[in-house]
Amino acid sequence: MSFFKKLFKGSGLTVEELATRLGLSATELINFTPSYHEFFIPKRTGGQRQILAPQPELKRIQRLILRRLLTRLRAHPHAVGFERGHSIVTNAACHVRQMVVVKMDVMDFFTNTTAARVEDYFRFIGWNREAAALLTKLCTHGGGLPQGAPTSPRLSNLVNHGLDAALTALAKTVDAAYTRYADDITISFSRDDEDEINMILSTTRLTLKDVGYTLHEHKKRRILRRHQRQKVTGLVVNAKVQLPRATRRWLRAVRHRTAQGTNPSLTAAQLHGWQALEAMIAKQRENPQA
Repeated sequence: MSFFKKLFKGSGLTVEELATRLGLSATELINFTPSYHEFFIPKRTGGQRQILAPQPELKRIQRLILRRLLTRLRAHPHAVGFERGHSIVTNAACHVRQMVVVKMDVMDFFTNTTAARVEDYFRFIGWNREAAALLTKLCTHGGGLPQGAPTSPRLSNLVNHGLDAALTALAKTVDAAYTRYADDITISFSRDDEDEINMILSTTRLTLKDVGYTLHEHKKRRILRRHQRQKVTGLVVNAKVQLPRATRRWLRAVRHRTAQGTNPSLTAAQLHGWQALEAMIAKQRENPQA
Protein backbone atom coordinates (compact mmCIF):
# COMPACT_ATOMS: atom_id res chain seq x y z
CA MET A 1 0.00 0.00 0.00
CA SER A 2 1.36 3.40 -0.95
CA PHE A 3 2.13 5.96 1.75
CA PHE A 4 -0.74 8.27 0.75
CA LYS A 5 -3.26 5.44 0.48
CA LYS A 6 -2.22 4.17 3.91
CA LEU A 7 -2.49 7.70 5.30
CA PHE A 8 -6.03 8.01 3.91
CA LYS A 9 -7.23 4.55 4.98
CA GLY A 10 -5.37 4.46 8.27
CA SER A 11 -3.41 1.61 9.76
CA GLY A 12 -4.99 -1.72 10.66
CA LEU A 13 -6.72 -4.64 9.02
CA THR A 14 -7.95 -3.93 5.51
CA VAL A 15 -11.13 -4.49 3.51
CA GLU A 16 -9.31 -7.30 1.71
CA GLU A 17 -8.66 -9.00 5.06
CA LEU A 18 -12.30 -8.47 6.01
CA ALA A 19 -13.45 -10.08 2.77
CA THR A 20 -11.15 -13.05 3.34
CA ARG A 21 -12.47 -13.62 6.85
CA LEU A 22 -16.07 -13.46 5.67
CA GLY A 23 -15.46 -15.63 2.59
CA LEU A 24 -16.69 -12.91 0.26
CA SER A 25 -15.05 -10.68 -2.33
CA ALA A 26 -13.95 -7.16 -1.46
CA THR A 27 -15.85 -5.80 -4.46
CA GLU A 28 -19.03 -7.55 -3.33
CA LEU A 29 -18.75 -6.01 0.14
CA ILE A 30 -17.91 -2.51 -1.05
CA ASN A 31 -20.76 -2.41 -3.56
CA PHE A 32 -23.37 -4.03 -1.34
CA THR A 33 -26.34 -1.86 -0.34
CA PRO A 34 -27.98 -2.85 2.97
CA SER A 35 -31.77 -2.89 3.09
CA TYR A 36 -34.31 -3.65 5.80
CA HIS A 37 -37.98 -4.50 6.19
CA GLU A 38 -39.60 -2.25 8.78
CA PHE A 39 -42.52 -3.31 10.96
CA PHE A 40 -43.86 -2.61 14.44
CA ILE A 41 -44.82 -4.81 17.38
CA PRO A 42 -46.71 -3.73 20.51
CA LYS A 43 -44.73 -3.07 23.69
CA ARG A 44 -45.86 -4.67 26.93
CA THR A 45 -45.98 -1.22 28.50
CA GLY A 46 -47.92 0.31 25.60
CA GLY A 47 -46.91 1.92 22.34
CA GLN A 48 -45.12 0.35 19.39
CA ARG A 49 -41.60 -1.00 19.01
CA GLN A 50 -39.89 -0.56 15.64
CA ILE A 51 -38.25 -3.68 14.22
CA LEU A 52 -35.85 -3.44 11.30
CA ALA A 53 -35.47 -6.92 9.83
CA PRO A 54 -32.52 -7.18 7.41
CA GLN A 55 -33.28 -8.51 3.96
CA PRO A 56 -32.01 -12.09 3.39
CA GLU A 57 -28.62 -11.29 1.82
CA LEU A 58 -27.84 -8.63 4.42
CA LYS A 59 -28.86 -11.03 7.19
CA ARG A 60 -26.49 -13.63 5.75
CA ILE A 61 -23.60 -11.15 5.79
CA GLN A 62 -24.46 -9.97 9.31
CA ARG A 63 -24.50 -13.55 10.55
CA LEU A 64 -21.05 -14.06 9.04
CA ILE A 65 -19.83 -10.93 10.83
CA LEU A 66 -21.34 -12.17 14.07
CA ARG A 67 -19.84 -15.66 13.86
CA ARG A 68 -16.45 -14.85 12.39
CA LEU A 69 -15.64 -11.45 13.86
CA LEU A 70 -17.68 -10.77 17.00
CA THR A 71 -18.37 -14.02 18.83
CA ARG A 72 -14.98 -14.38 20.54
CA LEU A 73 -14.63 -10.74 21.54
CA ARG A 74 -15.06 -9.92 25.22
CA ALA A 75 -18.02 -8.04 26.62
CA HIS A 76 -18.01 -6.83 30.21
CA PRO A 77 -18.99 -9.64 32.63
CA HIS A 78 -21.81 -7.51 34.07
CA ALA A 79 -23.45 -7.13 30.65
CA VAL A 80 -25.55 -10.28 30.90
CA GLY A 81 -28.13 -9.93 28.13
CA PHE A 82 -27.51 -11.96 24.94
CA GLU A 83 -24.28 -13.42 26.37
CA ARG A 84 -23.43 -17.12 26.41
CA GLY A 85 -23.63 -18.59 29.90
CA HIS A 86 -25.92 -15.82 31.10
CA SER A 87 -29.68 -15.50 31.34
CA ILE A 88 -32.41 -13.68 33.24
CA VAL A 89 -31.50 -15.98 36.14
CA THR A 90 -27.80 -15.07 36.36
CA ASN A 91 -28.83 -11.43 36.06
CA ALA A 92 -31.33 -11.69 38.92
CA ALA A 93 -28.96 -13.76 41.09
CA CYS A 94 -26.59 -10.78 41.41
CA HIS A 95 -29.27 -8.89 43.36
CA VAL A 96 -30.56 -11.43 45.88
CA ARG A 97 -31.21 -10.36 49.51
CA GLN A 98 -30.33 -6.72 48.98
CA MET A 99 -31.82 -3.91 51.04
CA VAL A 100 -32.74 -1.83 47.98
CA VAL A 101 -33.08 -2.80 44.32
CA VAL A 102 -33.27 -0.02 41.72
CA LYS A 103 -34.34 -0.76 38.15
CA MET A 104 -33.85 1.68 35.29
CA ASP A 105 -34.65 1.53 31.60
CA VAL A 106 -32.64 3.15 28.78
CA MET A 107 -34.73 4.84 26.11
CA ASP A 108 -34.38 3.49 22.54
CA PHE A 109 -31.26 1.57 23.53
CA PHE A 110 -30.31 0.11 20.14
CA THR A 111 -31.14 3.23 18.17
CA ASN A 112 -29.07 5.36 20.56
CA THR A 113 -26.06 3.05 20.32
CA THR A 114 -24.73 5.27 17.59
CA ALA A 115 -22.98 4.39 14.35
CA ALA A 116 -20.11 6.68 15.37
CA ARG A 117 -19.50 4.61 18.50
CA VAL A 118 -19.75 1.38 16.51
CA GLU A 119 -17.19 2.65 14.01
CA ASP A 120 -14.88 3.77 16.82
CA TYR A 121 -15.14 0.27 18.27
CA PHE A 122 -14.20 -1.39 14.98
CA ARG A 123 -11.20 0.93 14.77
CA PHE A 124 -10.29 0.09 18.37
CA ILE A 125 -10.19 -3.66 17.69
CA GLY A 126 -7.85 -3.23 14.75
CA TRP A 127 -9.66 -2.49 11.49
CA ASN A 128 -8.41 0.38 9.36
CA ARG A 129 -10.55 3.39 8.59
CA GLU A 130 -11.99 1.98 5.35
CA ALA A 131 -12.80 -1.45 6.80
CA ALA A 132 -14.31 0.03 9.96
CA ALA A 133 -16.55 2.30 7.89
CA LEU A 134 -17.65 -0.66 5.76
CA LEU A 135 -18.43 -2.80 8.80
CA THR A 136 -20.38 0.07 10.29
CA LYS A 137 -22.40 0.43 7.10
CA LEU A 138 -23.23 -3.28 7.20
CA CYS A 139 -24.21 -3.30 10.90
CA THR A 140 -26.00 0.02 11.47
CA HIS A 141 -28.97 1.83 9.98
CA GLY A 142 -30.20 5.39 10.38
CA GLY A 143 -27.32 6.32 12.65
CA GLY A 144 -27.66 3.49 15.18
CA LEU A 145 -27.99 -0.24 15.71
CA PRO A 146 -31.14 -1.66 14.05
CA GLN A 147 -33.29 -3.70 16.40
CA GLY A 148 -33.77 -6.89 14.41
CA ALA A 149 -30.26 -7.33 13.00
CA PRO A 150 -28.42 -10.42 14.32
CA THR A 151 -25.31 -8.33 14.99
CA SER A 152 -27.03 -5.66 17.11
CA PRO A 153 -27.29 -7.44 20.49
CA ARG A 154 -23.63 -8.50 20.49
CA LEU A 155 -22.39 -5.12 19.26
CA SER A 156 -24.46 -3.31 21.89
CA ASN A 157 -22.54 -5.19 24.59
CA LEU A 158 -19.11 -4.88 22.98
CA VAL A 159 -19.46 -1.15 22.32
CA ASN A 160 -20.59 -0.56 25.92
CA HIS A 161 -17.73 -2.39 27.64
CA GLY A 162 -16.33 0.89 28.98
CA LEU A 163 -19.76 2.06 30.15
CA ASP A 164 -20.40 -1.20 32.00
CA ALA A 165 -16.93 -1.08 33.58
CA ALA A 166 -17.51 2.49 34.78
CA LEU A 167 -20.92 1.74 36.27
CA THR A 168 -19.69 -1.46 37.91
CA ALA A 169 -16.84 0.48 39.55
CA LEU A 170 -19.26 3.23 40.60
CA ALA A 171 -21.58 0.72 42.27
CA LYS A 172 -18.69 -0.90 44.12
CA THR A 173 -17.81 2.40 45.82
CA VAL A 174 -20.91 1.96 48.01
CA ASP A 175 -20.91 -1.86 48.11
CA ALA A 176 -23.68 -2.04 45.52
CA ALA A 177 -24.09 -4.47 42.60
CA TYR A 178 -24.60 -3.48 38.94
CA THR A 179 -25.84 -5.48 35.96
CA ARG A 180 -27.21 -4.56 32.54
CA TYR A 181 -29.55 -6.80 30.58
CA ALA A 182 -29.85 -5.03 27.21
CA ASP A 183 -31.62 -1.76 28.06
CA ASP A 184 -32.52 -2.80 31.63
CA ILE A 185 -30.09 -1.56 34.27
CA THR A 186 -30.27 -2.91 37.82
CA ILE A 187 -28.31 -1.56 40.78
CA SER A 188 -28.87 -3.12 44.20
CA PHE A 189 -27.66 -1.80 47.54
CA SER A 190 -26.67 -3.59 50.73
CA ARG A 191 -27.61 -0.46 52.75
CA ASP A 192 -30.72 1.68 52.57
CA ASP A 193 -28.83 4.98 52.57
CA GLU A 194 -30.81 7.62 50.71
CA ASP A 195 -27.79 9.86 50.08
CA GLU A 196 -25.75 6.99 48.63
CA ILE A 197 -28.63 5.85 46.45
CA ASN A 198 -29.29 9.33 45.09
CA MET A 199 -25.59 9.89 44.39
CA ILE A 200 -25.31 6.60 42.48
CA LEU A 201 -28.47 7.24 40.48
CA SER A 202 -27.53 10.79 39.50
CA THR A 203 -24.00 9.73 38.54
CA THR A 204 -25.38 6.80 36.55
CA ARG A 205 -27.67 9.17 34.65
CA LEU A 206 -24.74 11.48 33.79
CA THR A 207 -22.50 8.56 32.78
CA LEU A 208 -25.17 7.27 30.42
CA LYS A 209 -25.71 10.76 29.01
CA ASP A 210 -21.99 11.04 28.23
CA VAL A 211 -22.29 8.18 25.73
CA GLY A 212 -25.63 9.27 24.27
CA TYR A 213 -28.19 7.40 26.37
CA THR A 214 -31.18 8.76 28.27
CA LEU A 215 -33.09 7.01 31.03
CA HIS A 216 -36.86 6.85 30.91
CA GLU A 217 -38.66 9.28 33.18
CA HIS A 218 -39.27 8.51 36.85
CA LYS A 219 -42.35 6.40 36.13
CA LYS A 220 -40.00 3.88 34.51
CA ARG A 221 -37.64 3.81 37.50
CA ARG A 222 -38.42 1.41 40.31
CA ILE A 223 -36.89 1.66 43.79
CA LEU A 224 -37.81 -1.52 45.65
CA ARG A 225 -37.06 -2.09 49.34
CA ARG A 226 -36.99 -5.33 51.35
CA HIS A 227 -40.62 -5.08 52.47
CA GLN A 228 -41.69 -4.92 48.81
CA ARG A 229 -41.55 -7.62 46.15
CA GLN A 230 -38.20 -7.07 44.45
CA LYS A 231 -38.25 -8.29 40.85
CA VAL A 232 -35.32 -8.32 38.42
CA THR A 233 -35.91 -9.41 34.80
CA GLY A 234 -39.24 -10.87 35.90
CA LEU A 235 -37.87 -12.96 38.80
CA VAL A 236 -38.29 -12.33 42.52
CA VAL A 237 -35.00 -11.83 44.41
CA ASN A 238 -36.02 -11.01 48.00
CA ALA A 239 -34.79 -14.34 49.45
CA LYS A 240 -33.68 -16.32 46.39
CA VAL A 241 -34.22 -16.24 42.65
CA GLN A 242 -37.65 -17.63 41.85
CA LEU A 243 -40.77 -17.05 39.83
CA PRO A 244 -43.37 -14.76 41.43
CA ARG A 245 -45.68 -16.54 43.88
CA ALA A 246 -48.76 -16.05 41.71
CA THR A 247 -46.98 -17.66 38.76
CA ARG A 248 -45.85 -20.63 40.87
CA ARG A 249 -49.40 -21.19 42.14
CA TRP A 250 -50.80 -20.96 38.63
CA LEU A 251 -48.29 -23.53 37.35
CA ARG A 252 -49.17 -25.92 40.18
CA ALA A 253 -52.84 -25.60 39.22
CA VAL A 254 -52.05 -26.23 35.56
CA ARG A 255 -50.04 -29.34 36.42
CA HIS A 256 -52.84 -30.59 38.66
CA ARG A 257 -55.47 -30.11 35.95
CA THR A 258 -53.20 -31.81 33.43
CA ALA A 259 -52.69 -34.80 35.74
CA GLN A 260 -56.45 -35.05 36.33
CA GLY A 261 -57.13 -34.98 32.61
CA THR A 262 -59.27 -31.87 32.87
CA ASN A 263 -58.99 -28.86 30.59
CA PRO A 264 -55.56 -27.21 31.24
CA SER A 265 -54.88 -23.62 30.24
CA LEU A 266 -51.59 -24.54 28.54
CA THR A 267 -50.69 -26.91 25.74
CA ALA A 268 -48.21 -29.69 26.48
CA ALA A 269 -45.48 -27.75 24.67
CA GLN A 270 -46.20 -24.58 26.64
CA LEU A 271 -46.15 -26.46 29.94
CA HIS A 272 -42.86 -28.07 28.96
CA GLY A 273 -41.45 -24.59 28.31
CA TRP A 274 -42.46 -23.40 31.78
CA GLN A 275 -40.98 -26.51 33.36
CA ALA A 276 -37.73 -25.92 31.49
CA LEU A 277 -37.66 -22.36 32.86
CA GLU A 278 -38.20 -23.64 36.40
CA ALA A 279 -35.37 -26.15 35.95
CA MET A 280 -33.07 -23.42 34.61
CA ILE A 281 -33.86 -21.19 37.58
CA ALA A 282 -33.13 -23.99 40.05
CA LYS A 283 -29.82 -24.81 38.32
CA GLN A 284 -28.47 -21.33 37.64
CA ARG A 285 -29.45 -19.47 40.79
CA GLU A 286 -26.80 -21.36 42.76
CA ASN A 287 -24.02 -20.44 40.33
CA PRO A 288 -24.43 -16.92 38.90
CA GLN A 289 -21.58 -16.08 36.52
CA ALA A 290 -21.91 -12.29 36.47
